[in-house]
Amino acid sequence: MTVLDRVPSTPRATSAKRAGQASGLGLVFAAVATVVWSGSFVASRALHDSVPPVQAAFWRWLIAIAAVTPFAAREAWRQRALIRRHFGYLTAASLLGITVYNTLVNQAGTSTSAGNMGMIMAASPVLMAVHERLTGGRLGARRTIGLLVAVAGVLLLVTKGSLALDLAPGDLWMVAAALSFASYSVLLRRRPAELGALAFLLTTFVLGALMLAPAYGISLAVQGGFAATPGTVGPLLYVGVLSSAVAFFAWNKAIALIGAARAGVVYYLQPVCVALLSYPLLGEAMGPARLVSMALILGGVVLGSRR
Repeated sequence: MTVLDRVPSTPRATSAKRAGQASGLGLVFAAVATVVWSGSFVASRALHDSVPPVQAAFWRWLIAIAAVTPFAAREAWRQRALIRRHFGYLTAASLLGITVYNTLVNQAGTSTSAGNMGMIMAASPVLMAVHERLTGGRLGARRTIGLLVAVAGVLLLVTKGSLALDLAPGDLWMVAAALSFASYSVLLRRRPAELGALAFLLTTFVLGALMLAPAYGISLAVQGGFAATPGTVGPLLYVGVLSSAVAFFAWNKAIALIGAARAGVVYYLQPVCVALLSYPLLGEAMGPARLVSMALILGGVVLGSRR
C-alpha cells in the first residue's frame, strides 16, 4: 500500500510560482499592447491626407484623456503630492512617449507605408535590450538568439530580400519615433513604485497634450482644420481609446512585470500584425519576402519570450 504524503509548498516554490504567473501576465499585456498599436499604424496611414500629423496627435490625446479620466481621476487626486514630487520624471516620460513619439508616427504616415512603419518600429526592442544589458541586466542566451532571429526577419522585411535599403522620408521619421519609444520604455522601469498605474497614465496624457498644444495652434493657423467625417473620426477614436488608453496601460503593466527587454521581444510581433492588417485594409502588397520574414519574427518572439 502506497501512502502519498502531501508536500507542503516552500517559500521558494511559492515565490517561483508567483514569478511565473507575473511573467505570463506580463507577456499577455505586452501582446495586447502590440496588437492594438499595430492597428494605430494603419489608422495613421489612413489619416495621412485628411488630418495634419500634429492635429491628429493632439486630438488623439484629448480623446485618450476623456477615456481615462473616469477611471483615473480619483487616484490621481489622491496622489497629487506624489505627482508634484516626481514632476520632472513625469514630464520626461510624457515628452518621449506622448508628445514626441506619436507625433513622429503621424508624420511618418504621410510619406511611407503602414507596413514600413511597423517594420522600422521593430528596432525599438533592440535599443531596449541594449540599454538593459548596459545597465547590468542579463539577457540570457535564449533571449539573445531569439532577438537576433527576430532582427533577421525585420531586416528581410525592410529590404524585401535585397541588399539595397531604399528609405523614404517617412522611414526616417519612424527611425526617430523608434528611438523615442525605446527611451520611453526604458524610462518606465524607473516609475516610482508608489505611483498608481492609472494616475501615471492620466498625468502623462495631460502633460503630453499640454506640451503639444503650441504646435497644434501653429498647425491650425498654417494648415487649417480638418473635416469631422466618419473617415477621420473613426481612426481618431481608435487611436485615442484603444491605442492610447488601453494599449499604453497594458504596455506600462508589461514593463513593470517583465522589464523592457523581455516585453520588447514580444513587440517584434508588431510588423507581422501591421502587414496582416495593411494588406486587406490599405491594399499594401504581401510578397514571399514578407511571409518568410514573418516566420522568422514569430520564431524569434517565441524563443526570446521564454526564460
